Amino acid sequence: MDIAYIPSPSTGVIHLGPIPLRGYAFCIIIGVFVAVWLGNKRWIARGGKPGTVADIAVWAVPFGLVGGRLYHVITDYQLYFGEGRNWVDAFKIWEGGLGIWGAIALGAVGAWIGCRLRGIPLPAWADALAPGIALAQACGRWGNWFNQELYGRATDLPWAVEISAGPNRDAGTYHPTFLYESLWCIGVALLVIWADRRFKLGHGRAFALYVAAYCVGRGWIEYMRVDEAHHILGVRLNVWTSIVVFVLAVVYFVLSAKLRPGREEVVEPDASGGEGGKDAKDGKAAVEAKDNGKDKAEAKVKAEVEAADAGPKDSAPALARGAVKADLRKPGVDAEAPEADKS
Repeated sequence: MDIAYIPSPSTGVIHLGPIPLRGYAFCIIIGVFVAVWLGNKRWIARGGKPGTVADIAVWAVPFGLVGGRLYHVITDYQLYFGEGRNWVDAFKIWEGGLGIWGAIALGAVGAWIGCRLRGIPLPAWADALAPGIALAQACGRWGNWFNQELYGRATDLPWAVEISAGPNRDAGTYHPTFLYESLWCIGVALLVIWADRRFKLGHGRAFALYVAAYCVGRGWIEYMRVDEAHHILGVRLNVWTSIVVFVLAVVYFVLSAKLRPGREEVVEPDASGGEGGKDAKDGKAAVEAKDNGKDKAEAKVKAEVEAADAGPKDSAPALARGAVKADLRKPGVDAEAPEADKS
């Protein structure tokens, strides 16, 4: 009897003339644009400047891609360095294989460099980008659908994904774990957005919430997968990674809330630039110039008083200067008044 299922693409690449358009890469690119778009809106809402998120993403994205690929190659080294394997395949990122743990870790290094260059705090930038990263993962998981990978146990459920026969896989219908994770990531993004608005999370806590919530979902979804993986004490490596990262995220969230409650007042120091900032700077310069002029006038009068003390005491000019000196010693007399009297 025929059953309902989600069909898989017959190919993961479409050729536009001599140019190959790969579904896996296309999904990742869409995810990056979604993350930057949402992150930019959230950054501006926090008082940052438009374009800052994209400027830092120029550093974070390449680092993240390298980190994601390194994690995959290291944890699944037998696919590239085992007997009969070609190590050059480790560089074929378009064929799939990006570990989110490595992508986030090394991507954070790239983001830190970008934040340092812009003089802004990394935790604030990460908070703004957190739900966007979750949505980027939701988009990127559909790249696994194009490559017919990351599926679970065999099932005849109506939403099962059809997998065709291929290397290291048998034809059949399986749990679409890529779909489960995509939907979970959308839920994580909505959770972070709600919690951030409700509790005004700051100092990296919105990002920590994203990490913790993602790890919860990744843990149970990983149990359903049947692809080859390393095991420790009978448990898949990525399940252990999820547990460790979850604990670290929760610890950071709790300690940060105690040590640095509330949210950053200023996320980008020069975000008030423009006409308003220019007018403020001009006004400050005018006040400083006025103060300098007043200081010079007082110094001039002081010099005249000292000259009066040095001259003959009974001369007419000395008596006049003595009167000026007496007036200066009276409280409330402006230092510029003697100049007006002399004229």
